[in-house]
Amino acid sequence: MNETLFQAATLIIPLVLAIVFHEVAHGWTARALGDPTAEERGRLTLNPLKHVDPVGTVILPGMLALMKAPILGWAKPVPVNMWRLRKPRSDMMLVAAAGPASNLVLAAIGAVVLGLLARNFSEAQPPEGLSAFLVANLINFLLINTFLAFFNLLPIPPFDGSHIVEGLLPERMAEAYASMRRYGMAVVLVLIVVLPMLAPEANLIARFVLPPVEWMAGQYMALAAFVAGAG
Repeated sequence: MNETLFQAATLIIPLVLAIVFHEVAHGWTARALGDPTAEERGRLTLNPLKHVDPVGTVILPGMLALMKAPILGWAKPVPVNMWRLRKPRSDMMLVAAAGPASNLVLAAIGAVVLGLLARNFSEAQPPEGLSAFLVANLINFLLINTFLAFFNLLPIPPFDGSHIVEGLLPERMAEAYASMRRYGMAVVLVLIVVLPMLAPEANLIARFVLPPVEWMAGQYMALAAFVAGAG
């Protein structure tokens, strides 16, 4: 397989899986808390075709992978109607938290599977061919899920962290904060793309996302090593 194609595939496949599970976790949690909107619209499925946004899930991540830039992406948001939840404000916080939580669970599963697979290899006999492809996918699956979890916890509308903050604020302040959601993508572009270009020390990703991601990824890799050595 062409090296560029290999790298793109080992990034896009785990990214699609991570994003799909993230979105469905929101829908599953909402349904459990009284809101069946996602189910009614046929979005409580792991079929990626129901969730994939051609630009955000395939084209943009693929271009970033080819450019060797940080991989970002998104899927079509699973519809949630907070007013159909039994306790709208507190339940919406749980629905929001379910996405990042699912990514952390998936990363842990990826670490265990990676460790089990690693039992078949050694420094003298590293993985090759399909095995190398699987190992690369698992490592990226672990890293991408960890990054998505913490990235989505940023308290910037429309990220999941903003819904959690909104639920913690007094109602009047929460309404004002929620009103920023209409400008969400513009705010995200300014804070995450434009601001770091103008002032590198104000890079939110480098300062607030990467440190916990690197620490947590280290714990997952330690788990993988433990599982590999347990055999």
